[in-house]
Amino acid sequence: MPRLGMVIDVNKCTGCYSCFLACRDEYCGNDYSPYSAPQPFSGHFWMRLRQQERGQFPKVKVAYIPVPCQHCEDAPCQAAAPDQAIYRRPDGIVMIDPAKAAGQQAVVTACPYGAIFWNPELHLPQKCTFCAHLLDRGWKAPRCVEACPTGALVFGDLDDPQSEPAMLQTSSRLEALHPEYSTQPKVLYVGLPKRFIAGEVVLADQEDECAVGVKVTLVGEAGEQLTTTDNYGDFEFEGLSDAGEYAVKVAPGGYAPVELRVRTETDVNLGTIRLHRTP
Repeated sequence: MPRLGMVIDVNKCTGCYSCFLACRDEYCGNDYSPYSAPQPFSGHFWMRLRQQERGQFPKVKVAYIPVPCQHCEDAPCQAAAPDQAIYRRPDGIVMIDPAKAAGQQAVVTACPYGAIFWNPELHLPQKCTFCAHLLDRGWKAPRCVEACPTGALVFGDLDDPQSEPAMLQTSSRLEALHPEYSTQPKVLYVGLPKRFIAGEVVLADQEDECAVGVKVTLVGEAGEQLTTTDNYGDFEFEGLSDAGEYAVKVAPGGYAPVELRVRTETDVNLGTIRLHRTP
């Protein structure tokens, strides 16, 4: 029996909302009992697209993080639902039984990811089912995966070494969205936003001309990282830890070296670093 799951590459997500719209198209007004009752036409986000802004002007980044039900191995919603109103299929998909779950509004708040929604008209909790009704008819992936134009969403058997999600597990660093929840989700992520340090290097003796190709070193808990400034004198270090302590060293030829101490409580823009000629 497969262990179905999804891998989401945040680096590839452009925030186009195709996944969200495909989900709405599939479920709004459509009754797929016993898999799911109709999704209402407003208020539900079975595939939520979370926008995360980072940095400060002019060094600003925006990431889009698709968040469906995580189909957790240790699902808090399942533990909160009496009479097996929420159950796990043999393939690992966590389902809400639309007949048994009637009136069980408490399971909405049991999900730490906020992925369960209350339908006030039907008096039901509802969520993503990984399009189980389609998979059981032979589909290879949910509608959201098929609709993604950039390949940010991939789906398959996590235990099959030839499946795309399994291959990503071996080639990329996969993470849970909130590892602190300890729910063992079967939705994993590549490229979740981390802290970054950025800056700009200019030559003080040349009317603040952009310093191109200058070596910049980041020294921190994980050792050293090296980069060089681009054609605009900009540099950046990405994927850093929260509240990490770092030293940024700028070592240009013919100019005095500069060293700055940084703590990544937030994303850090060092601003303009001016280099001065050595005597």
